[in-house]
Amino acid sequence: MTAEGFLEGRRLQLARGVLLQCIMGGYPAARFYGSDDGDLALIAEPSQIHRLPWSDDPRALAICDADELSGESSNLSTRGQLKKVIARYAARGLAPVVAPELEFFVFAPNTDPTQPFRPPVGLDGRREDGLSAFSVSSNNGLRPFFSEVYKCMAALGLPRDTFMHEMGVSQFEINLLHGDPLLLADQTFLFKHLLKEVALKHGLTVVCMAKPLAHTPGSSMHIHQSIVDIDSGKNVFSDAHGEPTAMFRHFIGGQQAGMADFTALFAPNVNSYQRLCHPYASPNNACWSHDNRAAGLRIPASAPIARRVENRLPGADANPYLAIAASLAAGLHGIEHELEPTEAIQGEFEVPDNLSLPCTLHAALERLKRSQLARELFGQEFIEGYIASKTMELTSFFDEITPWERRVLAAQA
Repeated sequence: MTAEGFLEGRRLQLARGVLLQCIMGGYPAARFYGSDDGDLALIAEPSQIHRLPWSDDPRALAICDADELSGESSNLSTRGQLKKVIARYAARGLAPVVAPELEFFVFAPNTDPTQPFRPPVGLDGRREDGLSAFSVSSNNGLRPFFSEVYKCMAALGLPRDTFMHEMGVSQFEINLLHGDPLLLADQTFLFKHLLKEVALKHGLTVVCMAKPLAHTPGSSMHIHQSIVDIDSGKNVFSDAHGEPTAMFRHFIGGQQAGMADFTALFAPNVNSYQRLCHPYASPNNACWSHDNRAAGLRIPASAPIARRVENRLPGADANPYLAIAASLAAGLHGIEHELEPTEAIQGEFEVPDNLSLPCTLHAALERLKRSQLARELFGQEFIEGYIASKTMELTSFFDEITPWERRVLAAQA
């Protein structure tokens, strides 16, 4: 809308069905968002109104809540779902703290989607060949791009912890500073938008697919989680002697109880399972372990004050609001019901059947359909609408024949 209209407080309204729009642009049946397809009100978050520093013309972006016209948050809003989870913690005198790690690839423009992505030509005139993981000079060929990324982050108030080259060809990772889950979800959303926009200015393509390249590690969005007591500010996962508490165990137990049911929320696309089924430290299991990257739930080595649980299942393609909401909701479920986790698994291990997770989008959606826990935590309207939208996307994928099928199967008798 115009700046004048925004500053006058003019209300912006949006059809409810837009919140269930699938990635191809279509919509599920109207019964999933109300047969009238009435309006929602978009209410700007005052702390999340940003002048876009990469835009030559004065432009701004406002992150909004999607509220029903009667005033309450829409059940279809993922940001609203996260706010409800945080409120449930607050009712118990607790505040969750999260820190997402977001991985992404920087590629040359890809005008023909039938061709693989390629790394860009750097300042040295060469394309990266994949030997730059964790190198201090690994992004020198992309220095102008990253310099503007850093400047834009500062302009948007996005504090960064660490930035590094990851294992993949032209793959990078940013660790955002830990903090309030809603703030970190907003920051993750803004950062992904920033990456895409700045890349276009530099003739590059940023890809947040879970698995854009074959034979190469995929891109994750690991979520580090802890809980503090609202009054004291102390980490409730550690006691006065620095030992893990019962609440720490119950949080892990809840994570384990919800991971299979919520896999479709952490891994929302067909491509998500390319990452999970070719692990490269992307474990598709609900095991937990101390500092073992093969486990879906990892307890990083840390001081007791920083004791936390890292959920390694979500991919870079996940909705940050929904992934954080689902992970925290599962942990709170464990605390409320005093669920005990399995024994921690160390070293090389085989995943027990009861801790394995769906390995295709179809299987994950079928599991979500059967989940009473998902309906209890997120409401029937949201879960059924989400499944309907994702089923449309899966059907669209199956409407196409892949190059592999033509290459390998056409010659079969």
